[in-house]
Amino acid sequence: MPRSKVTRNYQITIPSEIRESAEIDEGDTVTLEYRESENIIIIKLPRKGRRSTLRLGKSLTVEEIESSIERGVRE
Repeated sequence: MPRSKVTRNYQITIPSEIRESAEIDEGDTVTLEYRESENIIIIKLPRKGRRSTLRLGKSLTVEEIESSIERGVRE
């Protein structure tokens, strides 16, 4: 079982064999979840492939785009 050490800045390195198997690339963002009942940390993998898009039928203003981005960051 691969192991990783927590650094002084509370960072860990995902071992190469896991990164390769899970196809995690440099720059990917992973999500972490701690399950206290099981005392485990789960790493959720980044979504790969094309993102779905919606056609709104109208052009968006810069303000509407920025507002949407801010909402997404908060969620």
